Amino acid sequence: MQTNLPAAFLNTAQGQEADAILRSCVHCGFCTATCPTYQLLGDELDGPRGRIYLIKQMLEGGAVTARTQQHLDRCLTCRACETTCPSGVRYARLLEIGRGEVERQVGRSLFAGATRWGLRQLLPYPKRFALALRLGQLLRPLLPERLKQKLPGRVTATPRPAARHRRTLLVLEGCAQSVATPNTNAAAARVLDRLGISLIAPAGQGCCGAVSQHLAAESEAAGFMRRNIDAWWPHIEAGVEGILVTASGCGTQVKEYGDLLQHDPLYADKARRVSELARDLCEVLEGEALETLSVREPGRRIAYHSPCSLQHGQQLAGRVEALLGRLGFELTPVADSHLCCGSAGTYSILQPELSQRLLENKLAALEAGGASCIATANVGCQLHLQSRAQGPVKHWIELLDEALA
Repeated sequence: MQTNLPAAFLNTAQGQEADAILRSCVHCGFCTATCPTYQLLGDELDGPRGRIYLIKQMLEGGAVTARTQQHLDRCLTCRACETTCPSGVRYARLLEIGRGEVERQVGRSLFAGATRWGLRQLLPYPKRFALALRLGQLLRPLLPERLKQKLPGRVTATPRPAARHRRTLLVLEGCAQSVATPNTNAAAARVLDRLGISLIAPAGQGCCGAVSQHLAAESEAAGFMRRNIDAWWPHIEAGVEGILVTASGCGTQVKEYGDLLQHDPLYADKARRVSELARDLCEVLEGEALETLSVREPGRRIAYHSPCSLQHGQQLAGRVEALLGRLGFELTPVADSHLCCGSAGTYSILQPELSQRLLENKLAALEAGGASCIATANVGCQLHLQSRAQGPVKHWIELLDEALA
């Protein structure tokens, strides 16, 4: 695609990045076939190709309106289009640049701006989030039905084994996950302990930065990233094997630290090393001697939802499914497994109508096979699916932990 970006913007690092991404797009339209919002709305501007055109027009100095912002806001950032694209267009990164620019030019209403600010002040901070969640649980009888559905129940964290093995991995506790689904990392620690690997949660780490990154607060996101790098670096220098991230949405973000901080003179090299060390749980387990694990109930039927952040963001499609099959679980078929469930970070809050339509479609596909449980690999998907699912929804490592003899 030909571009004509203003020299003042083109001479910036972000301008050069945007220009390179735009030029890689050939407008073939393959991306529209796998875009969830295009499938729902049938509007070219609510698909990747149309959004790329809107961003190009804006960056070249064209008119920018609230409608432009609406079309960009409706994107889930699921990255299914990146998996489909034959030209390797880095659409998600271009969208972040575009959203930041439209935010500066168009702004937000007082309510919309306050909502986004509130999410950035709440979700990345476990203590604040825990307090808000506990308050919501206490007031559940008084809440509207829509909020009741979204509110997870209380979960008591189960014990973790002490670090006792020579082989060690750092583990990102996460912000929402550490509060809403604390047993994900506890289950991971117990399973890995059986395989001779200990998990270490360094003091000082926190949110991966994804919430701020996706809400056009890139400087704020960079602050979270730098804090995590500082917390992890002494352990990296000491020779830790890797950094385990059990929430695939956070894992996608951590694996991109190297790209996102590439122009930071103090952190670029460290960020690149962190991205190299970041591992999803399936990447860790698939290389281990799983035959030493004895599953009590082989053949249990489960429906697996592969999060967009895992199959499109990290390009690990089919890896969890292969692991579960190797361990003796029976996976039911899931139609359109490449499509988003509608969670997408804060999307279910900011775009509730589209999110609920996607959720309805996803649950229909997951529950069609008569599975006893739905498994997934990301806290956001887990909570979103759980809000309307007929049966239990768990992180897949919890199912494995429960099944071990």
